[in-house]
Amino acid sequence: MSVTNLKLKDQPASRPAAPVIAFTRSVKQAGSRPLLARLAAGAANVAPLIVTLSLILIAWQIVCSAPDSSLPSPTRVLEESWELIAHPFYVGQGVDQGLFWHIAASLQRVAIGYALAAVVGVALGALVGQSQLAMRGLDPIFQVLRTVPPLAWLPLSLAAFQDGTPSAIFVIFITAIWPIIINTAVGIRNIPQDYQNVAKVLRLNAFEYFGKIMLPAAAPYIFTGLRIGIGLSWLAIVAAEMLIGGVGIGFFIWDAWNSSLISDIIVALIYVGIVGFFLDRLIALVGRVVTRGTATA
Repeated sequence: MSVTNLKLKDQPASRPAAPVIAFTRSVKQAGSRPLLARLAAGAANVAPLIVTLSLILIAWQIVCSAPDSSLPSPTRVLEESWELIAHPFYVGQGVDQGLFWHIAASLQRVAIGYALAAVVGVALGALVGQSQLAMRGLDPIFQVLRTVPPLAWLPLSLAAFQDGTPSAIFVIFITAIWPIIINTAVGIRNIPQDYQNVAKVLRLNAFEYFGKIMLPAAAPYIFTGLRIGIGLSWLAIVAAEMLIGGVGIGFFIWDAWNSSLISDIIVALIYVGIVGFFLDRLIALVGRVVTRGTATA
């Protein structure tokens, strides 16, 4: 017993600490690797975009740097439109406003027209998709009306509303509603028969069936139509505002053309593209949240 106790006493007290130190170092290394991996993945995703934009700007600069070029180069755009870029919140008289206020006015019209199109489009799409009688009566009419160009509705809406703003909102509404109706109807028709059988077993009424079965099952199709609709809405408002006048990004582009301000037009087009991109991403994000990831892309 004394020999055993002696051996235990002779053991150095620092030995148990070694595994603890090694364990701590391994945790730090394991924690740093995912961070580096995420940074590398983010850089790899952004690098192709940066390279592509750089090549486009270089090619644009080379092509438009000639003295006889009718379009300005990127450096010339920055030089001529710097005041417009640097002061987006400028407030002047009448339509003399900064780009922020023109875009805000356009977005307001798009929001109203698109919201109306979403509500009416989903309701009509659900009706057409669920009822064979409604499909036979309404689908041919929808197929004919959806082929009418959006701006062709503008004179009729001006005659009906006698004002530019509600006319533009109507053009947005009539432009966005068709893809919403069609995609909603397709989604309703593709609801599995098992879902319908469950609804019958549970004895759901029409409102319960619509809210608990139809909408969740058709949500990926509905949000596909909503994404197409928001893109068409943004396209249509720019064209409509060129004709109705007033504050709006479409009228700003047309007014810049009449004033031969080509650089201002290019800046406005860049803003239009960026805003349209974020609108599409916003609807896609809402779709992923609502459908829990089933409405992807």
